[in-house]
Amino acid sequence: MIFGRSERGKPPVEPVTLKILVAGGFGVGKTTLVGAVSEIRPLRTEEVLTEAGLPVDDTSGVEGKHTTTVAMDFGRISVREDLVLYLFGTPGQDRFWFLWDELASGALGAVVLADTRRLEDCFAAVDYFERRFIPFVIAVNCFEGAARYPADAVRRALDLDDGVPVVLCDARERESAKKVLIEVVRHAMAHAADRRESVTT
Repeated sequence: MIFGRSERGKPPVEPVTLKILVAGGFGVGKTTLVGAVSEIRPLRTEEVLTEAGLPVDDTSGVEGKHTTTVAMDFGRISVREDLVLYLFGTPGQDRFWFLWDELASGALGAVVLADTRRLEDCFAAVDYFERRFIPFVIAVNCFEGAARYPADAVRRALDLDDGVPVVLCDARERESAKKVLIEVVRHAMAHAADRRESVTT
């Protein structure tokens, strides 16, 4: 075998790398999704919740949560031999939003995780990506005990454009999370193609 070439004698494939954000409210499952799908040990910047944060962090609905992301989560997944996604999970609390602009720089698209029990928690993320024209997908994380709603009902509740995909997922399951990421790439690619077409016509 020639060094630097594949077994078939072809040059090694240089993969395309894309940056995807994973956003949403506090305790919605961002760290879980990145960890479930990443093929490397994910980088996490979690700290233990303390009493000092109680007046600042709204833990209603996620009383069992004991840690929180204070900077970002990072993971990587090879969707195909020629396509690698770098995942950046954003912090969910308002006080860490100053980090979002840095994390969003160069992002192809985003996942906005939603919990139907606290749907209002993802409004800020939806607004952020809409204003910056970053394509995004709503992924409803199907928590145990949470009511199930059709995608159209979630779309209406969030006042989304018809073109924004809404999918159901289980952030704990690798295959479920992978399907969400593939949907983000498809949506972002279609969005880019539409913009190129509008520029040329």
